[in-house]
Amino acid sequence: MTRIGDIYTAIARSGRDGVFLTLRPQAQVQREFDAATGPLAGLVLAVKDNVDVAGLPTTAACPDYAYTPESDAPAVSALRSAGAVVIGKTNLDQFATGLVGTRSPYGAVRDSRRDDYISGGSSSGSAVAVALGFADIAIGTDTAGSGRVPAGLQGIVGIKATVGVVGTRGVVPACESYDCVTIFARDLDTASTAMAAMAAGAPDREWPSDVRLAARTTPVLAVPVELPGLNTLWRNAFESAVDRARSAGAQIKRIPFDDFLAAARLLYDGALVAERFAAVGEFVSGGAVSLDPTVARIIKGGKDFSAVELLADRRRVAALRTAAMGLIADCDALLVPTAPTHPRLDEVAADPVGVNSLMGTYTNFCNLFDLCAISVPAGVVDEDDRGTAQFGVTLLGRAFHDGVVEDIARRIFGAGSSAEPWVGGVVDTVRLAVFGAHLRGQPLAHQLTDLGAHWAGPMRTAASYRLSSLDTTPAKPGLVRVGDGGASIIGEEWLLSPAALGRFLAALPAPMMLGNVERADGSWVTGFGCSADALVDAEDITAFGGWVAFRSAAVAAGS
Repeated sequence: MTRIGDIYTAIARSGRDGVFLTLRPQAQVQREFDAATGPLAGLVLAVKDNVDVAGLPTTAACPDYAYTPESDAPAVSALRSAGAVVIGKTNLDQFATGLVGTRSPYGAVRDSRRDDYISGGSSSGSAVAVALGFADIAIGTDTAGSGRVPAGLQGIVGIKATVGVVGTRGVVPACESYDCVTIFARDLDTASTAMAAMAAGAPDREWPSDVRLAARTTPVLAVPVELPGLNTLWRNAFESAVDRARSAGAQIKRIPFDDFLAAARLLYDGALVAERFAAVGEFVSGGAVSLDPTVARIIKGGKDFSAVELLADRRRVAALRTAAMGLIADCDALLVPTAPTHPRLDEVAADPVGVNSLMGTYTNFCNLFDLCAISVPAGVVDEDDRGTAQFGVTLLGRAFHDGVVEDIARRIFGAGSSAEPWVGGVVDTVRLAVFGAHLRGQPLAHQLTDLGAHWAGPMRTAASYRLSSLDTTPAKPGLVRVGDGGASIIGEEWLLSPAALGRFLAALPAPMMLGNVERADGSWVTGFGCSADALVDAEDITAFGGWVAFRSAAVAAGS
């Protein structure tokens, strides 16, 4: 049986009728899968049913609202152009209003491991489709945490980029000012590759010229002093994640969390909910029979606020954001639990608003504060008689620091940090080859990491260079192209923005210079060299093949 056949068989046997609202014909998906090319070829894509896919109904989990679009949303089109194949549309909390995954007339989406527990929402079907292997990647949306909460509860990765860098055309709005299109995958590499393709589509917001692609060598993580909503077991799981970050080299800064929590409450308890009425309120007020009562009550309530109240709450958000950003001004990212608990379906039924509010404790403020975020698995919580819950943490960064949070996620919760961040596939970048004091772990590497440069891995020059040890402080080598009589020299490459490279070059002392360096494969890269006159009294160290080998030999010799 083919891979697509295996997936359709698994869906049919799973008893998970609530995951997909529309499933495309298997033969059609198979044909597209066989013909796919591009970086996402071989990946099956599920799409949350508030995002348009040409020819498939968009319901937003409300049958009376359904329409059939003639074209894909740009986010979908970008993924398909990169080779991903759409398998179907997934269930959600109606009109993306909820974090529980139960507010749908098509039925609640259950947790992928424990049938009597929620999936998290609103991107419930998308997250569970990935967790169960029905799709490799899935589109979600995120206004209050819908692209993160279900990722945390399902033990998968969820990337929520900076607001606006993925366009929202073709998406049924929830709160249009804060809506984001997100990606789910079972691992960070896949999620990152998909996000790069999606963000390269039609963004609503331009990237700045000085984008940071990675965190500093020793990142500083802000962590809440208090952890509201977490019981002892979940607190212990989070503190284990903090310890893991510390062991990986991060510095931890405990901060008060009141300003973040106050903003989180405003998203639903204040006048900002008027945007939900502006989005679909006229339809909801028309008496459609397929409305979820909790969703309808929330959306209709948005009509009760005046423009003056909305403006006042937006000013309140701005003030809270200023205060909160001041608390993390010297930090690379904020580390929080993705969700504070994992409720059962009956607990949500008994208190649908209260439990939903609790689930947004560590997510609701994110888009209000214009932050980017990645939710990653961070272990499990053994809840005794309740079974084992998946535990996730979220790394949040300032706007356009998407590469920073991905870098930290890789260093602490992934498999190394050498994979290129998805941002590198979207913005202009430059590769810089280094051969001495700027190598990773060497004394001047911080000059690159302080500019947000991403370590891109080792490299070798063509066999046309000689390396010398210069009489400088700190000690550094000089690389010169000589043609005949040269050798291949070991170095490393860093990825950085053109603006960062300009600042780096402006501070570069003589006799160092930047120029073109030939790689061993015949391609060229911007790299370090030095003027020939600086080598007059320098020691030729070409025979060592690289700076690190020379320095190791010098240390061993006691010099």
